Amino acid sequence: MPTRLSPRLAAVVNALPLQPHSRVLEIGCGPGAAARAVAARLTTGHILAIDRSATAIAQAEAAATDEITSGRMSVRQVAGEDFVLQADEEPYDIVFAVRVGALDGRHPEVGRRVLQRIALTTTAEARLFIDGGDPLRELLIPRA
Repeated sequence: MPTRLSPRLAAVVNALPLQPHSRVLEIGCGPGAAARAVAARLTTGHILAIDRSATAIAQAEAAATDEITSGRMSVRQVAGEDFVLQADEEPYDIVFAVRVGALDGRHPEVGRRVLQRIALTTTAEARLFIDGGDPLRELLIPRA
């Protein structure tokens, strides 16, 4: 069953430079609608949807049983500033966040910590997108 997205979320997902093999990280996934829409475009790729809220992760997991079973999607309860790769986890090449205060300038100190975590968990060519553009803005990932 296709995921029903708001026009705003649909525009965000459509603007992402997704490839069938992309490894995608969504920070602040909420109930997971955008993550499910991304998963639908992946074949060998994978999306990890993270959120600090246990409630959001429970909702995302419940709504995405097909995507999770297929291996195209997983969810994890963790704040962006605490995110680390697990032992067998490959780095990500696309990161996106919608209405995440740490990345849209509302919480700059937390934002710096999130950007450091993104730099440590992504490939050298990875790209980071947030809402607030038309429909997305790309942020630079700080590399050491």
